[in-house]
Amino acid sequence: MSTQLQSLTKGLQVYKEIVNYGKPILASTLCDRLDINKSTMSRILQTLNDENYISYLDNSNEIIPKSLENKTTQKTKIQILVEKTKPILENVYELTKECAYFGVFDDYKVLYVNQIDKSNRKVKTRNNIGLQAPLHTNALGKSILAFGNYDLELIKLNQYTHNTITDMSFLEEAIEQVKENGYSIDNSEYQDNMSCVAVPLFNHENILIGAVGISGTKERLSIEKLNSLGKEISQLVENYKVVC
Repeated sequence: MSTQLQSLTKGLQVYKEIVNYGKPILASTLCDRLDINKSTMSRILQTLNDENYISYLDNSNEIIPKSLENKTTQKTKIQILVEKTKPILENVYELTKECAYFGVFDDYKVLYVNQIDKSNRKVKTRNNIGLQAPLHTNALGKSILAFGNYDLELIKLNQYTHNTITDMSFLEEAIEQVKENGYSIDNSEYQDNMSCVAVPLFNHENILIGAVGISGTKERLSIEKLNSLGKEISQLVENYKVVC
Protein backbone atom coordinates (compact mmCIF):
# COMPACT_ATOMS: atom_id res chain seq x y z
CA MET A 1 0.00 0.00 0.00
CA SER A 2 1.42 3.41 -0.98
CA THR A 3 2.29 5.99 1.67
CA GLN A 4 -0.36 8.38 0.30
CA LEU A 5 -3.08 5.72 0.48
CA GLN A 6 -2.01 4.78 4.01
CA SER A 7 -2.32 8.42 5.08
CA LEU A 8 -5.78 8.67 3.52
CA THR A 9 -6.90 5.49 5.28
CA LYS A 10 -5.68 6.75 8.66
CA GLY A 11 -7.34 10.12 8.06
CA LEU A 12 -10.67 8.44 7.32
CA GLN A 13 -10.30 6.27 10.43
CA VAL A 14 -9.70 9.33 12.58
CA TYR A 15 -12.63 11.25 11.11
CA LYS A 16 -14.93 8.23 11.52
CA GLU A 17 -13.88 7.89 15.15
CA ILE A 18 -14.57 11.60 15.81
CA VAL A 19 -18.04 11.36 14.26
CA ASN A 20 -18.99 8.10 15.96
CA TYR A 21 -17.70 9.17 19.38
CA GLY A 22 -20.83 11.33 19.70
CA LYS A 23 -19.28 14.02 21.91
CA PRO A 24 -16.13 16.18 22.00
CA ILE A 25 -12.94 14.12 22.02
CA LEU A 26 -9.28 14.87 22.77
CA ALA A 27 -6.38 14.11 20.43
CA SER A 28 -4.78 11.95 23.14
CA THR A 29 -7.97 9.86 23.33
CA LEU A 30 -7.91 9.39 19.57
CA CYS A 31 -4.29 8.27 19.76
CA ASP A 32 -5.15 5.67 22.39
CA ARG A 33 -8.29 4.41 20.65
CA LEU A 34 -6.69 4.12 17.20
CA ASP A 35 -3.10 3.34 18.22
CA ILE A 36 -1.69 6.27 16.25
CA ASN A 37 1.31 8.24 17.51
CA LYS A 38 0.99 11.89 18.50
CA SER A 39 2.92 13.41 15.58
CA THR A 40 0.90 11.50 12.98
CA MET A 41 -2.35 12.34 14.77
CA SER A 42 -1.37 16.01 14.87
CA ARG A 43 -0.83 16.06 11.07
CA ILE A 44 -4.15 14.26 10.41
CA LEU A 45 -6.11 16.62 12.66
CA GLN A 46 -4.47 19.67 11.09
CA THR A 47 -5.53 18.46 7.63
CA LEU A 48 -9.11 17.72 8.77
CA ASN A 49 -9.30 21.16 10.36
CA ASP A 50 -7.86 22.89 7.28
CA GLU A 51 -10.39 21.09 5.08
CA ASN A 52 -13.24 22.17 7.41
CA TYR A 53 -14.21 18.66 8.52
CA ILE A 54 -13.59 19.29 12.22
CA SER A 55 -13.26 22.16 14.66
CA TYR A 56 -12.25 22.75 18.27
CA LEU A 57 -15.06 23.39 20.73
CA ASP A 58 -15.00 26.94 22.17
CA ASN A 59 -11.26 27.32 21.47
CA SER A 60 -10.48 24.31 23.68
CA ASN A 61 -8.59 21.10 22.84
CA GLU A 62 -11.86 19.19 22.42
CA ILE A 63 -12.46 18.08 18.84
CA ILE A 64 -15.89 17.88 17.22
CA PRO A 65 -17.10 17.29 13.65
CA LYS A 66 -18.51 20.36 11.94
CA SER A 67 -22.06 18.94 11.98
CA LEU A 68 -21.94 18.65 15.78
CA GLU A 69 -20.55 22.17 16.02
CA ASN A 70 -23.61 23.49 14.19
CA LYS A 71 -25.96 21.59 16.51
CA THR A 72 -24.05 22.76 19.57
CA THR A 73 -24.17 26.37 18.40
CA GLN A 74 -27.92 26.16 17.72
CA LYS A 75 -28.55 24.58 21.12
CA THR A 76 -26.53 27.30 22.83
CA LYS A 77 -28.47 30.03 21.02
CA ILE A 78 -31.78 28.50 22.08
CA GLN A 79 -30.62 28.27 25.69
CA ILE A 80 -29.70 31.96 25.59
CA LEU A 81 -33.09 32.87 24.10
CA VAL A 82 -34.90 30.88 26.79
CA GLU A 83 -33.03 32.81 29.47
CA LYS A 84 -33.47 36.19 27.78
CA THR A 85 -37.19 35.81 27.05
CA LYS A 86 -38.24 34.52 30.46
CA PRO A 87 -38.80 38.03 31.97
CA ILE A 88 -40.98 39.24 29.10
CA LEU A 89 -43.04 36.03 29.11
CA GLU A 90 -43.59 36.40 32.84
CA ASN A 91 -44.77 39.97 32.27
CA VAL A 92 -47.08 38.87 29.44
CA TYR A 93 -48.54 36.15 31.65
CA GLU A 94 -49.11 38.59 34.53
CA LEU A 95 -50.83 40.98 32.13
CA THR A 96 -53.12 38.41 30.53
CA LYS A 97 -53.25 35.45 32.95
CA GLU A 98 -52.96 33.23 29.86
CA CYS A 99 -50.18 30.84 28.82
CA ALA A 100 -47.35 32.90 27.26
CA TYR A 101 -45.09 31.62 24.48
CA PHE A 102 -41.96 32.56 22.60
CA GLY A 103 -41.41 31.04 19.15
CA VAL A 104 -38.81 31.35 16.39
CA PHE A 105 -38.66 30.62 12.67
CA ASP A 106 -37.41 27.09 11.98
CA ASP A 107 -37.47 25.70 8.43
CA TYR A 108 -40.75 27.45 7.57
CA LYS A 109 -42.38 26.39 10.81
CA VAL A 110 -42.71 27.96 14.24
CA LEU A 111 -40.50 26.34 16.86
CA TYR A 112 -41.81 26.84 20.40
CA VAL A 113 -38.73 27.75 22.44
CA ASN A 114 -40.15 28.98 25.75
CA GLN A 115 -43.48 28.85 27.58
CA ILE A 116 -44.82 30.12 30.92
CA ASP A 117 -48.16 29.22 32.48
CA LYS A 118 -48.61 29.86 36.20
CA SER A 119 -52.37 29.36 36.24
CA ASN A 120 -54.13 26.96 38.60
CA ARG A 121 -56.64 25.80 35.99
CA LYS A 122 -57.49 22.12 36.10
CA VAL A 123 -57.01 21.88 32.34
CA LYS A 124 -53.88 23.78 31.36
CA THR A 125 -52.33 24.40 27.96
CA ARG A 126 -50.04 21.53 26.96
CA ASN A 127 -46.28 21.95 27.07
CA ASN A 128 -45.34 22.98 23.52
CA ILE A 129 -41.62 23.61 24.08
CA GLY A 130 -39.66 21.89 21.32
CA LEU A 131 -42.71 21.39 19.13
CA GLN A 132 -43.33 22.97 15.73
CA ALA A 133 -46.43 24.43 14.12
CA PRO A 134 -47.17 25.62 10.56
CA LEU A 135 -46.49 29.34 10.13
CA HIS A 136 -49.81 30.16 8.48
CA THR A 137 -51.97 28.61 11.20
CA ASN A 138 -51.04 30.51 14.34
CA ALA A 139 -50.44 33.99 15.71
CA LEU A 140 -46.73 33.47 16.37
CA GLY A 141 -46.17 32.40 12.78
CA LYS A 142 -48.10 35.30 11.30
CA SER A 143 -46.09 37.83 13.30
CA ILE A 144 -42.87 36.20 12.17
CA LEU A 145 -44.02 36.27 8.52
CA ALA A 146 -45.19 39.88 8.78
CA PHE A 147 -42.03 41.31 10.28
CA GLY A 148 -39.45 38.91 8.85
CA ASN A 149 -38.25 38.39 5.30
CA TYR A 150 -39.49 35.01 4.10
CA ASP A 151 -40.76 33.54 0.84
CA LEU A 152 -44.49 32.90 1.21
CA GLU A 153 -44.45 30.58 -1.79
CA LEU A 154 -42.50 28.05 0.29
CA ILE A 155 -45.36 27.69 2.77
CA LYS A 156 -47.65 24.69 2.33
CA LEU A 157 -51.12 25.95 3.11
CA ASN A 158 -52.47 22.73 4.59
CA GLN A 159 -55.82 22.86 6.37
CA TYR A 160 -56.14 21.94 10.06
CA THR A 161 -59.51 23.43 11.06
CA HIS A 162 -62.40 25.04 9.22
CA ASN A 163 -60.75 28.45 9.94
CA THR A 164 -57.28 27.64 8.57
CA ILE A 165 -56.06 29.98 5.83
CA THR A 166 -55.58 27.87 2.69
CA ASP A 167 -55.52 30.61 0.04
CA MET A 168 -52.33 32.60 -0.60
CA SER A 169 -54.18 35.84 -1.29
CA PHE A 170 -55.94 35.53 2.08
CA LEU A 171 -52.61 34.90 3.81
CA GLU A 172 -51.11 37.98 2.16
CA GLU A 173 -54.08 40.05 3.31
CA ALA A 174 -53.71 38.67 6.85
CA ILE A 175 -50.01 39.56 6.93
CA GLU A 176 -50.72 43.11 5.77
CA GLN A 177 -53.29 43.40 8.57
CA VAL A 178 -50.66 42.22 11.08
CA LYS A 179 -48.23 44.86 9.85
CA GLU A 180 -50.89 47.52 10.24
CA ASN A 181 -52.03 46.40 13.69
CA GLY A 182 -48.66 45.40 15.11
CA TYR A 183 -50.06 42.09 16.36
CA SER A 184 -51.50 38.88 14.91
CA ILE A 185 -54.49 36.69 15.77
CA ASP A 186 -55.21 32.98 15.46
CA ASN A 187 -58.96 32.35 15.54
CA SER A 188 -59.00 28.56 16.02
CA GLU A 189 -56.95 28.14 12.84
CA TYR A 190 -54.70 25.34 14.11
CA GLN A 191 -56.73 23.85 16.96
CA ASP A 192 -60.49 24.00 17.39
CA ASN A 193 -61.67 26.11 20.31
CA MET A 194 -58.22 27.68 20.85
CA SER A 195 -57.42 31.34 20.18
CA CYS A 196 -54.08 33.15 20.17
CA VAL A 197 -52.58 36.60 19.80
CA ALA A 198 -48.90 37.44 19.25
CA VAL A 199 -46.49 40.29 18.59
CA PRO A 200 -43.01 40.38 17.05
CA LEU A 201 -39.92 40.45 19.30
CA PHE A 202 -36.75 42.22 18.16
CA ASN A 203 -33.20 42.25 19.46
CA HIS A 204 -31.22 45.34 20.49
CA GLU A 205 -30.25 45.89 16.83
CA ASN A 206 -33.96 45.90 15.86
CA ILE A 207 -33.65 42.56 14.06
CA LEU A 208 -36.58 40.17 14.37
CA ILE A 209 -35.72 37.15 16.51
CA GLY A 210 -39.19 35.65 16.97
CA ALA A 211 -42.63 36.31 18.36
CA VAL A 212 -44.27 36.46 21.78
CA GLY A 213 -47.89 35.51 22.32
CA ILE A 214 -50.58 33.88 24.40
CA SER A 215 -53.19 31.20 23.83
CA GLY A 216 -56.39 30.16 25.54
CA THR A 217 -59.87 28.86 24.91
CA LYS A 218 -62.34 30.77 22.73
CA GLU A 219 -64.58 31.15 25.77
CA ARG A 220 -61.91 33.26 27.47
CA LEU A 221 -60.39 34.85 24.37
CA SER A 222 -63.04 36.24 22.04
CA ILE A 223 -62.01 38.21 18.95
CA GLU A 224 -62.72 41.45 20.82
CA LYS A 225 -60.56 40.29 23.74
CA LEU A 226 -57.76 39.22 21.39
CA ASN A 227 -57.67 42.63 19.74
CA SER A 228 -57.63 44.37 23.09
CA LEU A 229 -54.86 42.16 24.47
CA GLY A 230 -52.93 42.43 21.21
CA LYS A 231 -52.60 46.18 21.71
CA GLU A 232 -51.64 45.78 25.36
CA ILE A 233 -49.03 43.08 24.69
CA SER A 234 -47.62 45.13 21.82
CA GLN A 235 -47.12 48.11 24.13
CA LEU A 236 -45.57 45.88 26.77
CA VAL A 237 -43.11 44.23 24.38
CA GLU A 238 -42.37 47.32 22.27
CA ASN A 239 -39.54 48.61 24.43
CA TYR A 240 -38.17 45.18 25.34
CA LYS A 241 -35.10 44.52 23.20
CA VAL A 242 -33.37 41.17 23.65
CA VAL A 243 -29.60 41.49 23.98
CA CYS A 244 -27.96 38.31 22.70
